[in-house]
Formats: sequence, structure tokens, C-alpha cells
Amino acid sequence: MEVNGKDDLKAPLLASPDTVTISVSPSTRDGDKKVRTVIFKIRGMECASCATSIESVLKKHNGVENVIVSSIKGQAVVRYMSDLLPAKTIKEAVEDAGFEVDEFPEQDIAVCRLRIKGMMCTSCSESIERALLMVDGVKKAIVGLALEEAKVHFDPYLINTDQIVEAVENAGFGAELISSGSDVNKVHLKIEGIHSAKDLMVIQSSLETLEGVNHVEMDLENHKVTVSYDSNITGPRSLVQYINEAGNGSNFYHASLYTPPRHRETENQQEIKMYKNQFLWSCLFSVPVFIFSMVLPMVRPYGNWLDYMVFNKLTIGMILRWGFCTPVQFVIGQRFYIGSYHALRRKSANMDVLVALGTNAAYFYSVYVMIKALTSDKFEGQDSFETSAMLISFILLGKYLEVMAKGKTSDALAKLTELAPDTAYLVTLGNDGNAISETEISTQLLQRNDIIKIVPGAKVPVDGIVISGQSHVNESMITGEAMPIAKRPGDKVIGGTVNENGCLLVKATHVGPETALSQIVQLVEAAQLARAPVQKLADQISKFFVPTVVLVAFLTWLGWFITGEAGIYPKSWIPKDMDAFELALQFGISVLVVACPCALGLATPTAVMVATGKGASQGVLIKGGDALEKAHKVKTVVFDKTGTLTLGKPVVVSAVLFSKFSMEEFCNVTIAAEVNSEHPIAKAVVEHSKKLSQKYGSQTELFTEVKEFEVHTGAGVSGKVGERSVLVGNRRLMRTFNVPIGLEVEDHISETERLARTCVLVAIDEKIAGAFAVTDPVKPEAERVISFLRSMDITSIMVTGDNQATATAIARQVGIEKVFAETDPSGKADKIKELQKKGETVAMVGDGINDSPALAAADVGMAIGAGTDVAIEAADVVLIKNNLEDVVTAIDLSRKTISRIRLNYFWALSYNVLALPVAAGVLFPFSGIRLPPWLAGACMAASSVSVVCSSLLLQSYRKPLNANK
Repeated sequence: MEVNGKDDLKAPLLASPDTVTISVSPSTRDGDKKVRTVIFKIRGMECASCATSIESVLKKHNGVENVIVSSIKGQAVVRYMSDLLPAKTIKEAVEDAGFEVDEFPEQDIAVCRLRIKGMMCTSCSESIERALLMVDGVKKAIVGLALEEAKVHFDPYLINTDQIVEAVENAGFGAELISSGSDVNKVHLKIEGIHSAKDLMVIQSSLETLEGVNHVEMDLENHKVTVSYDSNITGPRSLVQYINEAGNGSNFYHASLYTPPRHRETENQQEIKMYKNQFLWSCLFSVPVFIFSMVLPMVRPYGNWLDYMVFNKLTIGMILRWGFCTPVQFVIGQRFYIGSYHALRRKSANMDVLVALGTNAAYFYSVYVMIKALTSDKFEGQDSFETSAMLISFILLGKYLEVMAKGKTSDALAKLTELAPDTAYLVTLGNDGNAISETEISTQLLQRNDIIKIVPGAKVPVDGIVISGQSHVNESMITGEAMPIAKRPGDKVIGGTVNENGCLLVKATHVGPETALSQIVQLVEAAQLARAPVQKLADQISKFFVPTVVLVAFLTWLGWFITGEAGIYPKSWIPKDMDAFELALQFGISVLVVACPCALGLATPTAVMVATGKGASQGVLIKGGDALEKAHKVKTVVFDKTGTLTLGKPVVVSAVLFSKFSMEEFCNVTIAAEVNSEHPIAKAVVEHSKKLSQKYGSQTELFTEVKEFEVHTGAGVSGKVGERSVLVGNRRLMRTFNVPIGLEVEDHISETERLARTCVLVAIDEKIAGAFAVTDPVKPEAERVISFLRSMDITSIMVTGDNQATATAIARQVGIEKVFAETDPSGKADKIKELQKKGETVAMVGDGINDSPALAAADVGMAIGAGTDVAIEAADVVLIKNNLEDVVTAIDLSRKTISRIRLNYFWALSYNVLALPVAAGVLFPFSGIRLPPWLAGACMAASSVSVVCSSLLLQSYRKPLNANK
């Protein structure tokens, strides 16, 4: 039987029924054939003959290479050629044979990210999205204007990344692949000792056979290799060592780390340099044009020589202005022609179209004036070469300032990426646990399970667990926690944090892109790419903005020209050295260039970029513009109790017996029943019971194993310890199993709950044997947070699985008035849906463990205390610290951001609404105020810059509760 890649087709059939049964393995190529393997379940098979009949049905289809069907496991594994046979046909064939197909995998979707060059405004990003979605195989495309990136979901069996890049380039934009779905663990190496292409092929074939290596990409020209690998099996240091040992005889290879340049920073600097150079070159030509047309003619007699006529009415001034303006128009300004061409080819219009129309109108009218002056000795007219040249110069100045400002919007994210140190001290331990050797290596060469030494003042290179030493670690750069955190053996440390005063030995648990720091960066980048719903306003406006402006400009020119020629307005309105046509043309050009679609397009994404980056630097990860926008509408916050409002570290304060059992026996039975439970209260009960058991005589930790163990969500556990049936849980569990609760027990429960403690009952053989009183201290900041939320007009509600009395007592302590107690995880989600039906926007704050249904059901799910687990799928907002103050920070930051976005929109829309009439000459008849085209271009450039600078003000955001301390 053949094997598809490294995945033997037999493997899934040998797996247990509880394992994942949906799988699509990578395609392999046989010549030009694309071979895929699909694994799915089949229901209705009763014997081996059913499996045989399914195999025979599938093998009849052209394209099926191999089929294995197991009637025992109810699974099928089909190997087929995807270019000849769609997966859907396989499913239909099995169903037509009379069987039910279950858990059939959907299309295998890959994801890639592209760097996009040449986008000017929202219409550009929309054009790229349309171009990508028209390509066969592309399922989803998101283009971020401010981030200048695209995220594309595609079927890798229909299209590859090269074709996606080509589609963007065909749309008239530059594109470069940043990453693809296979880039999870990747290392770049430079190899020395290469003498021929054969050497590289030897290295490539050797690496491809190495266990754990997924993909090898060779750069033959520069002797570089890029390896994608499985970090559970191998690592970069092992790969380097393997390459170094691959040489034989006279061939010796040496591999070293190669760090590709950071594309974003590099390209941003290149773009800034490009616009700066273009602006300076344009000034070199535009300033003389400005002097020849507007300065010297007013300084007599120094400018008289410009009026010297060369032939007929053609003057030296005209020739000089034409000579200096032409390079600006066609060489420096060629980017506007290229952008206009691609936009019009896509049947859309952007800012390039407006600039090209305006400058061409001014330039070619001026050329017409020159020709008339050359051919006529009576022609009276004035050229407008300064309009074209200065307009382009001011627009380039605006773009230069804009790209500089946009580069600062991702400063917070850039600072995060630079937190990890370049090198680390790798320690080798002997059998006795003492250090044998210590080597300083690159952080990129660290592998899982490495032992790292972290000296005082050094940065932690990767995530890990402390195995030796004690210290305090400053985690403020990741979590925003100002105070250093004490670290002892068994505690987790996060890469990028700073060791304060002690020496630590840390065992690496997450390296490379798996670290918390890398995941935070990935999450924030994804958030910055996601489009906020409020962005739809700009998207809608951009569709008709440019065509409308062109129409208004034409009507402006036509209106002023006709009224001027007809003598409707007095001739005195026409400035000296102009006629009615030229005045009308200037008004029309001003309308074209004063309109600014860029400001509208930048209003939302720049604010979202700054806010998400700022939030990440303070330990608040907001997953995109959608979550940011919803959070500002929140009017109700639902809190879980344990681990959210309380510290989540329950402690047993008392144990009481209600039966003839001894304390030792009672504790042993409780330990046996609760030891398998993961609930924090159960762990506290087990820990306390062990102490009591030892106190009352037992010196061993060998306890009877529980049988028939079952967890009753939100109530407790049950099982059999020896011959006895045991229940450990709350009052609801006892009622479910019809265990009678006597008056003495009821009084004890009431007294315990009155003290804000949880009463854990233990029933042995359907009789209450005893009880534990458990307390979970309230977080010190809880009351202040609830009070601050109230001042923000936000209602706080507690939803917990604990009993009503305890929940009410805790709520009273923190200031919460509304409580839903004795609610299981699904019930929490139902309560949230009830609140939503009343029209309320609800946020749920939970620890992200048993609160996933509620977090998913809420409008905004906030996972608090996530620590290094920053990839909680159910939450919209991840609060890294276990601090309730960040709930306020998340909501307040979203409110400030949405307020800033609205201010940006107000400014951008107000600018266009006010500037267009002024440019069209509405004020000219009354006040003589006119907006020359070059000044209109300067206003347009200033509009975009002002919107970006407005968003940058979010960099100064401070946490509201910290400010009030």
C-alpha cells in the first residue's frame, strides 16, 4: 500500500474512537497530478461486506487511487487526484450507496498574508479585494489600508501563493508574500562551503528525509535555506548540527542563522525616503516655476526680462515655466498616471485620478496658451504651469508627512517585537542536576525543553517554567503589571520580561512563534487587519466619491465659463492676466484636487491600529475593530465569581462531621472521590483533607481508587469508593440523588453561606457524613472596579454556579446588586441571551476555562487572567493580567477609540463638505476669496495628515483607574 507523505493510510484506522477523525493530509505530486487523502466517518455499516461494497463503489470513479474502509471503526480513507475528482463526489457516491456520511471535512483552506504597495485610499483596498475574490480558489480576502497588508483564505489545491501575488499585480499594485499557513515554525539558514548546485541538492534531500521537517526551500544563488519544522520533534539547533554533519570527504558545510530584514520597517523607511526624494526633486523644479510666475513679475524691474517676446507673443517666462514644469508633470508625477491607469482599468477611481485630471487640465491648458502665443501676435493669455507643478509638490509633501505619521501608528507593536533578547545562556545539566556547561547562543536556536540560565537584569528569552532559583520578574512590558512578580520553582515565566534580582534556571516550554510574545504580536496584527463595522461608512462613500467630485468639477467649470462668457458677472471679478475660461478652469481644477478620499479611508484603520497596539502594551488584547466597536456599546457586564471576582484560590476554613465516621475515614473517602476533579474548590478540599488525614493518624498518601466517577457540572462529583457510594458537592447534587438534608445540616449550610463561604457536602451511602466550609477571598480591586463601572453607566451582574447565599454575600461585598446563582455553564449563556433579548449589549468576564459558552454568547467576551494562553478562541478581548481593572481599561479604550474615529470622520467629512464649495468659488462673488489649485492641493494633503495625527493622539492613552489612584 502506498503512503501519502509521512501519514500512513493505516494510522487513522488504528486510532481510538475518541481521537479526531477529520483529516486532510497535504497533497503530494505524482508528475503533474495533485493527490489528496480524505478521512471521514460512515454510519450504517453492519459487517465487512458493507465495507467491501463501499470500496468497490468508490474505486469505479476515475481519479480514486486507493480506498480503505473499516466497518469496525466506521471510517473510510480515500486517496484521490483532486484535479480529476472533487471531494464532494466521493461523499455523494457513499450516500448513493445507501450509507450516511458523517464528519466529512470541508475544503482544506490555507491562509497567506501579503504586503501590498501602492494603495492610496479605500477604493484601492476595495479594488484589490474584488480582484482577489474573482480568482478561482480564493474564498476570502481582507485588505487593510493603514496596515498595507492583505489576508487571503484560499484552496491550496486550486491556487497557490504565486498566483495570488500575480492577481494583485495584475490589478496594478505591488505585492509580496509575508507568510503562509506553513510558517508556524520556520528557520532561515545561510550555508558556507557550497561549491556547486549539487551540494545544495544534497543538503535539501538530506533535510527532507529528517524527521520533523515539513518543508525545505532553497535559495541557490545566495546559498540560503529556509526550513519549516515541527517543534515537537526537532528544532533549529538540531537542523544546524545536521547540516554541519552532512558533509563528507573534502566537502564541509557550515550553517549559521540568517535573519531576513524586517519588511515592514524596511519598506516604511524606503517609502519615506522615496516620497522625500520625490518631493525634493519636485521642489527643485517647482520653486523656479513659482518664482518665475508669482514672485519676479511683482518685483519690477527685476522681472521685466521674463516678458521679453521670443516670437510673436511667446515670452521667455512661458518657455522657462514650461521647461521646469514638464519634468514635474511627466517624470516626478508619473506615479499619478500609473495609478490612474490601473484604477480606470479596474473601472474604479481614486485620488490618483483626481490629481491626474487636475494637473493635466492645468498643464495642457498652459501648453495651449503657449501654442496660441507662438502662432498669434494678438493673443492675450496667461499660462498656469505653476498650478500643475506646485500642486504635485504639495501632494508629494502631504504623502511624505502621511507615511511618516502612519509608520508611528504601529510603534507599540514594533516595541513588542523587540522585547525578546538576541542571545540566551544554554545550560547543560548533569545527572545530579548540577550545571556541566554553559553556552551563549542565539535565542532563535533555542528548542523546547532546553535549560536556560537567566541572570539578574537579563531578559527572559522564551516562555518556560522555573526549575531552580528564586527572583522577581518585571512583566510590565507584557501584562502591564507595574509590580515585579515573585518567581519560584514551578512558576511560569514569559519571554520578553526582565529578571530583577535573582538567578533562575528555566526549562523552555514554548519557543519561536509559539511564545506568548509572538502570539500577542500575531493577535494584534490580525486585529489591525480586521475591518471595524464603522469602516463601512467610508467604504460606501468611496464608491461614488471620485465620480461625484469629477462631475462637480466639470459643472463648476461649465457654470463659471458660461456665466463669464455671457457677461452675467462683472468683468472686474476676473483677475488680471486671466480670462473667463482660465478663471473657470482654475475653479474646476481646485474642486478636483481639494477633495480628499484618503482622509475618509484612513479615519478608522489608523485609529484601530494605534488602539490595538496601545492596548497590547498594557496587557489588553482586543481582537479587531469589531470587538473594539462592540465594547464601547456595553451597558451590562456579567461577571463569573470564582477566579474572576474572587482570587480563584479557594481555602477550606473548617470541616464538620454529621455521622459516626471518624475524621480520618471521612477525609480518605473525600480525597478518593475528589482527587480526579479539576475544579479549584475540589483541589482545595483534597489538600485540606490530606492535612486532616495526616493529623488524625494516616501517614500514607495511598488512597482507595474511585470507580464510576462522574462529574455533575455545577453541582459536584459522584462515584464508588470501595463498596460505598459517595457524593461530594452542593445542596443541588444531594437533591438530585434524593439524599435527605437534616435540620442540623441545614442550619450549618445557612450559617456557612451567611459568612460568604461555600458549603461542600459529603454524602456516604445516601447519608450526609460531613461538610467543608470553603472561602475564596474577593480580589482587592473588585469593589473599586464595580463602582467605577457604575460611574460609567454600566450595570454589573454576577452569574455563578455557587449557592444563592454565598453568591449574594460576595456580591454585597463588591457592590453588585443583581445575582444569578446555582447556574451551570450552559445556563450562564442562557442568562446572557435573556439580557440581549432586552436590547442590552452584554460583556461577559470569565476565566476562559468553564466560561467558554458564555464568552461566546456575549456581545463582547473578556477572558481574564489568560497569562500565556493568549489564543482563547471564545473571547473577543483577552486580559493577560488577572486584574479586574483591565475590564474598565478595555471598555474605556474602546470608547476613546470610537470617539476618535468619529472625530476623524467628522473632520474628514466636514473638510470635504466645506472645502468643495469654497474651491468651487461660492465665496468669491461676496468676498473675493478664491482657493487657487496649488493651495487646494496643500489643503488636501493637510487633511490626510491631520487624520493620521489625530489617531496618533491615542498613543497618550492612560488607564482610567491608574490615573485615579
